[in-house]
Amino acid sequence: MSWLKALLVVLSFTGHAFAKPIVVGSKKFTESYIVSEILAQLLEESGYEVERRYGMTGNVIFEALINDEIDAYVDYTGTISQVYLKHHRELPLEVIRTRLAEKGVAFLDPFGFNNTYAVAVLKGLAGKDQLASIGALKKKPYKGALTYEFLEREDGWPGLKKVYKLNNSVVGIEHSLAYEAIQQGKVDFIDVYSTDAKIQRFNLFILKDDKKYFPSYLAAPVVRKKLSLEVREVLNRTAGLIDDETMIQLNSMVEYDKKSFAEVARTFLANQGIIKNVGEVKVSFWSKIFYQTREHLFLTFLAILLAVAVAVPLGVLLFRFQALSKPILVVAGLLQTIPSIALLAFMIPFFGIGTKPAVIALFLFSILPILRNTFAALENIDPKLTDAAQGIGLYPREVLLSVQLPLALPIILTGIRTAAVINVGTATLAAFIGAGGLGES
Repeated sequence: MSWLKALLVVLSFTGHAFAKPIVVGSKKFTESYIVSEILAQLLEESGYEVERRYGMTGNVIFEALINDEIDAYVDYTGTISQVYLKHHRELPLEVIRTRLAEKGVAFLDPFGFNNTYAVAVLKGLAGKDQLASIGALKKKPYKGALTYEFLEREDGWPGLKKVYKLNNSVVGIEHSLAYEAIQQGKVDFIDVYSTDAKIQRFNLFILKDDKKYFPSYLAAPVVRKKLSLEVREVLNRTAGLIDDETMIQLNSMVEYDKKSFAEVARTFLANQGIIKNVGEVKVSFWSKIFYQTREHLFLTFLAILLAVAVAVPLGVLLFRFQALSKPILVVAGLLQTIPSIALLAFMIPFFGIGTKPAVIALFLFSILPILRNTFAALENIDPKLTDAAQGIGLYPREVLLSVQLPLALPIILTGIRTAAVINVGTATLAAFIGAGGLGES
């Protein structure tokens, strides 16, 4: 029996290899993909199986964590304070941890970088005019270009102007255009996110926030409180490893060097000595497109298949019992008016995240065109043809299958094509609830 004891000992140390996968999620922007991939690869290097659910929206991913649909993702202290905990200003880290614990969530140790709002100028201008801090903008009538959100937020320009007593002229601009404007010398300062890859690319200098006006957006793994301490200890190995400058470089490697999230994450972990072998992690553009297209078509095909199986028989039923047609068509029409992202989000409390809620939502969107076309096609068949079929002795079921449905088929197929077109476009939003597809990145 010694071999059995030995086997039990081995299993006690490797039991996590047989557990269900740890689900790691991410939000839909470059930085979130990178840090989530760092967590995923760190877990895999430690022997855990990992399932990735990337590209979700903020509220969706937090609800998914609370509802045990995912196990971990990365979030920010400022976002948690103001969005999830509904506090108008930044909460201390310990308060955040206490409040999240009440929701069954644990906030682990921060990575080390702070992705907050910042004000930036060109390095050349900073050196020439000795601009070091935001307050130094009072030296001259420097002109600013600020994003519309920053202009309107109380914790943006209105509050910043008041705290630093600034009288500078500013204009509203789209975020991507602000970088071009400052590079061309049309404006002197812009608002940025402090770890944006464009800061390095456009040779910008971030002015120091002497008065600590901007809240901290410290990034850290956020996990289910039920997740084992062993797993949390693995994730906490990233604490303090990524400062602002490093995060800017990692973002730049993806956005400008065109490296994959997986490649950037693995290179970082290897440079930190956390993993020994960088290995080959390159994923070609076309293989990624192929995989995402396959997911996209699967979602669309399955939803259409279910819709045909339900809507065509229902259309026949409405044709036979016309009194039911109006209320049922009205309900189907109302489903079509619900915004697609709202319907997808509505599915989460009932069906979680991933493929199931996405297929159900797409199925509901497909019902109306197929149902309406089936009913209209059957209703508009020339009664003389039906009478002739009955006159030669065909039973009602035979009339339906041999005469009415074949005549109605072209219009029914038009409804199916319409539903397919709607679904192909709407399925891109399925990535927001972790269902993958072409909307993921």
